[in-house]
Amino acid sequence: MQYQGGCHCNAVRFRVEVDLSNPVTCNCSYCTKRGSILAFTPEQNFVLESGEDKLTEYRFNTRTIAHLFCSVCGMESFSRGELPDGRRMVAVNLRCLDGVDPQSLNPTMVDGRSR
Repeated sequence: MQYQGGCHCNAVRFRVEVDLSNPVTCNCSYCTKRGSILAFTPEQNFVLESGEDKLTEYRFNTRTIAHLFCSVCGMESFSRGELPDGRRMVAVNLRCLDGVDPQSLNPTMVDGRSR
């Protein structure tokens, strides 16, 4: 299904086709503090509509995931990465999708802390 979303101040806006039936949360050091609910989609299903010039990147640990957040409000609404087979993916923070109630999602916990 296709959704619209963005950061808190709306400087960063996107549209994305993503399946909400298998969301995840993660217990790694970063995700634990951030508290997002994530769903993954191939990069071609994601269109950044505005805010490219407002994005700031953060990488940690293996530095393979580009955590992108708005330099105005600090919200991370999505990140970009690559699967081991080279496919480019976008992880969408489902809390940043317009009209999606986070309480209606049933995320699975991923043990990122042990990786």
